Amino acid sequence: MEGVMGLLKLRVKKGINLAVRDTKTSDPYLVATLDTQKTKTKVIKGNCNPVWNDELTLTVRDPKAPIHIAVYDKDRFSNDDSMGVAEIDVKPYIECLRTGLNMKNVTNGTTLERVQPGKHNFLADESSIIWENGKIVQDMVLRLREVECGEVLIQIEMVPLPGRKLNV
Repeated sequence: MEGVMGLLKLRVKKGINLAVRDTKTSDPYLVATLDTQKTKTKVIKGNCNPVWNDELTLTVRDPKAPIHIAVYDKDRFSNDDSMGVAEIDVKPYIECLRTGLNMKNVTNGTTLERVQPGKHNFLADESSIIWENGKIVQDMVLRLREVECGEVLIQIEMVPLPGRKLNV
């Protein structure tokens, strides 16, 4: 695992008000891409508000590389239709993780940093990086672009590898 700094757990919780791509609904799934790695959720049939609750894992080599998110409508007889795209900027999370690795006596649920939505990110709302059950996690609602509507709720958690540095 040369050059690997850690594993990123991507908990894809649900989609909210995703675009209709079939007659009255869609069969959505989410694809996460980091560098050359690609992983995806299961397909949820006939639901524009899917609850995936899937955990995807990506290997992080470059802490500055964004995670590309794409949501598709699964089609049986033609190419899958795009339902929007987003990106996750992991730099604020990794910086918080790097500075907070030796936290002691921190209360569960403590907010370590808040990331504001803006034109340079895909956040729909403020995203909090929190201390939860002895780990640092970040919950976020991503607004999908290149589509008329839709958001996805995701949580990220980094699992550092022993002896690896978390430099941003």
